[in-house]
Amino acid sequence: MKKPAAPADPARQAQLRRELERDRAVRLKGYREQALKLFPHVCASCGRAFEGDRLRELTVHHRDHDYHHNPPDGSNWELLCLYCHDHEHEKNLLAGHFEGRTAKQDELKPSIFSPFDQLDALLKQPDTEARTDDGSAASPDTKPPDPRAS
Repeated sequence: MKKPAAPADPARQAQLRRELERDRAVRLKGYREQALKLFPHVCASCGRAFEGDRLRELTVHHRDHDYHHNPPDGSNWELLCLYCHDHEHEKNLLAGHFEGRTAKQDELKPSIFSPFDQLDALLKQPDTEARTDDGSAASPDTKPPDPRAS
């Protein structure tokens, strides 16, 4: 079993305290800390409340998906739990959005299939039996009457 390490000398302790204070100051200037000061600690999507150690599960979502856009009034932020934050980004990816802009959709290439390709040929096939106006079968030599002639 290891012996416990000897406490750091006073100069080293002072240096560590300064580093911790500097890191804390930087963190307090960050948008997450600002958002936690501005908004209640509740997920804006599912409504779950967070406090204590569970506060780390609350994330800041940028509404326009631009994490550089951090207005001091928090108008671009909303607090979301980890699950709702993932859902929000997945929803936007599925909808074709990325970083606040609509993703370029693949353009559909024209189809080479045409369901009516052979329709003209089918309609122009000669009847095996011509019919007269009254529906009776006409002889193959007989032409149907011209409707413009009357």
